[in-house]
Amino acid sequence: RYHNSSTCNMIYAPKTLSRMVAGPARRFFSSKSLKETLEAQIPLKQAALKKLKAEYGNRSLGEVTVEQCIGGGRDVKCMYYETSLLDAHEGIRFRGHSIPELQQVLPTFKGPGGDGEPLPEALLWLLLTSEVPTVEQTRALTADLRARSALPAHIEPLIRGFPKGMHPMTQFSVALAACQTDSKFAKAYSAGVHKSKYWETTLEDVLDVIAKMPEIAALIYRCSFADGVLNKDDSADLDYSARFCRMLGYDTPDFDELMRLYLTIHTDHEGGNASAHTTHLVGSTLSDPYLSYSAGLNALAGPLHGLANQEVLSWIMALGDKFAAEGKPVNNETITEFAWETLNSGKVIPGYGHAVLRKTDPRYTCQREFALKYMPDDPLFKIVSTIYEVMPDILTKHGKTKNPYPNVDSHSGVLLWHYGFRDYSYYTVLFGVSRGMGALSQVFWDRALGMPLERPKSVTPEYIEEFFKK
Repeated sequence: RYHNSSTCNMIYAPKTLSRMVAGPARRFFSSKSLKETLEAQIPLKQAALKKLKAEYGNRSLGEVTVEQCIGGGRDVKCMYYETSLLDAHEGIRFRGHSIPELQQVLPTFKGPGGDGEPLPEALLWLLLTSEVPTVEQTRALTADLRARSALPAHIEPLIRGFPKGMHPMTQFSVALAACQTDSKFAKAYSAGVHKSKYWETTLEDVLDVIAKMPEIAALIYRCSFADGVLNKDDSADLDYSARFCRMLGYDTPDFDELMRLYLTIHTDHEGGNASAHTTHLVGSTLSDPYLSYSAGLNALAGPLHGLANQEVLSWIMALGDKFAAEGKPVNNETITEFAWETLNSGKVIPGYGHAVLRKTDPRYTCQREFALKYMPDDPLFKIVSTIYEVMPDILTKHGKTKNPYPNVDSHSGVLLWHYGFRDYSYYTVLFGVSRGMGALSQVFWDRALGMPLERPKSVTPEYIEEFFKK
């Protein structure tokens, strides 16, 4: 065990650990399967982690203040996480790659990187292996996920039997947990599998969960917002995102591209966010990936996490309705006036600010670029653009926001609305389908590296007072 303070029992993964094994994530021309690639990497990463602990195990990563202790653990470096790193000024990097870099190197629906939006399954390969997959490896993973996608027989009747009006995220969490009857890890653990082999059935469960989530999510959508009919298209030429779109009831190239972008950029945002951390925490108890990620979905459903995107869209819609009723144009002056009304009433501007970021979220930027390409004249996009022009200055003058710039939630709902996907209480489910790729990739490495049960030290207010009196 190694730690940096009495309140933490894990450390944050340095950038160098992945590179000690495979170098910076880059394009590899390999014909190895996903399992073969990971099997070759595991002993190398185990050795690298052992070396890291031996060299730095007793070193401090920084002190923990009382303010951090009672303030949500912000900026406390006490979680080991492989797949992504968030810099306050640069934004997210997935295995060392920024979002613009991913858009150039990851395989696309048409084939090579740079020719369209990246395929989420290509990013999944990268998150698991640190390697940029070839087109052939990506297509093989697409086919493997399609082959794993069948749901247990009891899941469709379960979803169809949910009460009308049950929130889609509640349905998603319950349905995924109910799929746990198929868990290969749970069966192997009950049979006494050696811990050195945990990774094999964990990988099977991780891929199975990711494969099954689109059909679960689509069935929830069709039963809650449409006619209840689920049309599956298992054509070999459909990628993970396009197949999901067909089940939702959408069949246009532009919306397929939007789904690829959406699922890619929401996959991971380092380990401290609520859904990834919850998944990791529950997984550290050796709960299988089904139960671990079902717990993560419950965190994602919170208004301060994944539910924020629907709150943003509601605010933008209210703004548009108010201006239309009052005959006001959408411009810098009217948006500024509305923003100050919102702030002076004690409310926040949804979609702005972030717990870590101190600049415009790169996930916002790539969505803005998509809108400029596909829907530059959309009325709601024009509102979002105008807000972006004036809001940072307003929030800076207001003085109560550490980061006055837009985050990912500030834009995603408007893109979906443009294509007629207007049931915004469902939007967080899309987020959930995506986030599983990042959170469960880390669960795989937790098992492969033999990471311990997470158990930080808690303290009472009396303890804090007595500690500083000594």
